[in-house]
Parts: sequence; structure tokens; C-alpha cells
Amino acid sequence: MHPNPSFRKAGTKAALAVARERAFGQLVLNGEDGPLVSHIPFLIAPDASSLDLHLVRSNPILRQLEEPSTALITVSGPDGYVSPDWYEVPDQVPTWNYVAVHLRGTLRRLPQNDMRKMLDRQSAAYETRLDKVPWTTAKMTPAALERMMRQIVPCRMTIETVDSTFKLNQNKPDDVRLRAASRISSGGIGAELDALADLMADPPA
Repeated sequence: MHPNPSFRKAGTKAALAVARERAFGQLVLNGEDGPLVSHIPFLIAPDASSLDLHLVRSNPILRQLEEPSTALITVSGPDGYVSPDWYEVPDQVPTWNYVAVHLRGTLRRLPQNDMRKMLDRQSAAYETRLDKVPWTTAKMTPAALERMMRQIVPCRMTIETVDSTFKLNQNKPDDVRLRAASRISSGGIGAELDALADLMADPPA
């Protein structure tokens, strides 16, 4: 997380909103030979006390979960390069604006027979965002579904801390920040630049 307090004013509600919307992040645990990382979709519980995810059975992270383990999930929001010229004031330097959320807690394996219900919850949450009739596991043949269920393992992480950085030029005067936002939205380097420009224009408090 960025050390500048200007970029860390957004509260837990705003950070969780980003994490819920993205629903994808990097799961990090300490392994015997160093950090272990897996890129995973996840589903945050309605009360934000925990999140559910699943891992393929061959994932080395599962070997760390013979006992519950401390874990971190990092979630990246929109990001983009900011040219000093866009501020239209002297003595500026290049920077990169971004949104990031860190979810920390304790990760544990769940019983294997929880996998089907978890998959149904996750797929329902994602499918309802699409403009189509939702896919369900009922569309699969029982034999194929059973094979898939054996290949993935359900896990749950209790959410103990939520940290975030919304680096959106809040350390600049409003007019300077808005000029940079307008230039980012008209074309730049990064990801989801329109969304980043909107956040720069109206940073979460």
C-alpha cells in the first residue's frame, strides 16, 4: 500500500466494492521455498466476513493448507501513466495512478463435498452480470460434473483486514487533477483508462 495518506483515505466500503466488482486477484502465501502465488476468482460473502475460492488439486498452495494459513489476496483496479505535461503547471514529474486492494486473513480448505455448492454460488454471481440465460451446473452431464468436482478443491479465507490505495492525484489541486483526468480518458497507457479518469475526477473519500 502506498505510504502517502492522501491515497489511503478511502474506507473499507469503497475497497470492498472494488474487490467485489473485480472478483479476481492474486492469492499469496509463504511457502517453504518462498512466496506462492495463484491467480484466482473469488466471491466475497454478503457480510464481507469471508471469501470463497477454489484451487486445482495440483496447486502447490494446497500443500500449505494442511493447517489454516495466513494469506493475502491482492486486487488490481484501473491504472494508467500520467504525463507531467497534463497538469499544465511547472516542475512536475511522471507518475502512475492506480487502484489496489489487499485482503488479508486466514485461508483453510473446506470439505470436498462443499465444492458443488460453492461452484453454484460463484457461477451464479458471475452469470447474473451477463445479458443471457445463466449457465448452471445442471447443464452438465452428471459424470462430467463429478470428474470436474474431483479436480478442484474448495477454500475459504476469513477476511481480517482490508487495505487499499486509490492513487488518483489527490495530492494535487482539484483543477490540476481534473486536467490530468481529462487527458487520461482521451488516450494513454494503462488499463481501463475511462474508469481511472472517472475515479480521478471524483476520488472516493
